[in-house]
Amino acid sequence: MSSTQSPDAGPGQGKKVAGQEPVSELVQRASQQLSELVRSELRLAQAEMKQKGKHYGKGGGLFGGAGIVGFLTLQALVVTAIAALAVPLPVWTAALIVTAVLAVVASVLAVIGKKQVAQAASPAPTRTIENVKADVATIKESAHR
Repeated sequence: MSSTQSPDAGPGQGKKVAGQEPVSELVQRASQQLSELVRSELRLAQAEMKQKGKHYGKGGGLFGGAGIVGFLTLQALVVTAIAALAVPLPVWTAALIVTAVLAVVASVLAVIGKKQVAQAASPAPTRTIENVKADVATIKESAHR
């Protein structure tokens, strides 16, 4: 069939020629496809954020546990250092020396930690953002034709 008349075609819709569809159907299909595209991109973003959230959660929990054990280890080490220095020095002098060393170590760790946080990757859904930008560019390019 090279030419068909739709039984419910109203004025302005006219005949459909093989391979061509009325503008209203094209606009409706484009709207549906755009809606599907937006929904799929939102699902992708949600899945990506969920995956990243799980990794951040597990990593945070493990860092918390390591921090507690490290803190207990540090306390034992401090007591050991004070006890060792208290043999030739008064206890207060030994405690003061150990405190000063710990303050220097804490300062160095804070500076290094700040640099690491500044270099951390953004938690934004980067793949989804790239996909949406590509989709927008494709839609703009198609609209200009």
